[in-house]
Amino acid sequence: MKIPLYQVDAFTSEIFKGNPAAVCLLDGWLDDARLQAVAAENNLSETAFLVKSDEGFEIRWFTPLTEVSLCGHATLASAFVVFNCLDWSESTVHFQTRERGVLTVTQKEGLLEMDFPAMIPTPRETPEGLADALGHPPMEVLGAEKQLLAVFADERTVRELQPDFSLLTRYEFGTIVTAPGEQCDFVSRYFAPNVGIPEDPVTGSAHCVLVPYWSQRLGKKQLHARQVSKRGGELFCEDRGEHVTIAGRAVLYLEGTITV
Repeated sequence: MKIPLYQVDAFTSEIFKGNPAAVCLLDGWLDDARLQAVAAENNLSETAFLVKSDEGFEIRWFTPLTEVSLCGHATLASAFVVFNCLDWSESTVHFQTRERGVLTVTQKEGLLEMDFPAMIPTPRETPEGLADALGHPPMEVLGAEKQLLAVFADERTVRELQPDFSLLTRYEFGTIVTAPGEQCDFVSRYFAPNVGIPEDPVTGSAHCVLVPYWSQRLGKKQLHARQVSKRGGELFCEDRGEHVTIAGRAVLYLEGTITV
């Protein structure tokens, strides 16, 4: 079996930056074990699998270890492939997910704009040992669904964190760290060692949590964000109540074929 494969750097316009995602085009769904094996072989934070449907595409996302219910950068990468590598004439594409309904991505003013569900964080007590796991005590801790949100005073602190990933496996699905930005509204990093991603370079889905928090804190709906991982990435966001808009650019790195 031959499977078309694209590797796209998401949330960047420069190759070797942003977050690389694999996008695999399938004629129909393979068994879960085969999908997981392909994702493990790709060894990227996410591999997206697409199957054409009447309304657009069905989509699923896998880390090297497990399937996840929502992924931003691999959705952005998938939309880039649809718009730039397939015979797609429309400015919008719809992705049917298994748990999150339909996700819409639109080409708009040079950006790929994703419509995602908002995840409004609420205050939590700081979990025992979190300061040791992150390497610095946060000012406050919030949570939304399976995500922890640790807030720090400034960008430099977030950039310089050296977390102990073995300790971070105690906490939730993933841990978001954030602070006000020096040249943008806010910065963040994202750690998810429980699913095989010690640090994710740029995490669209984390901004489903970050955008409501910073919109309320800063008193503004439109937000410019940067994820300050080693590769780094840039996001343009909007708080729309029950939804958030997360937009960015992408660039093609690789096009090939998987043989399984």
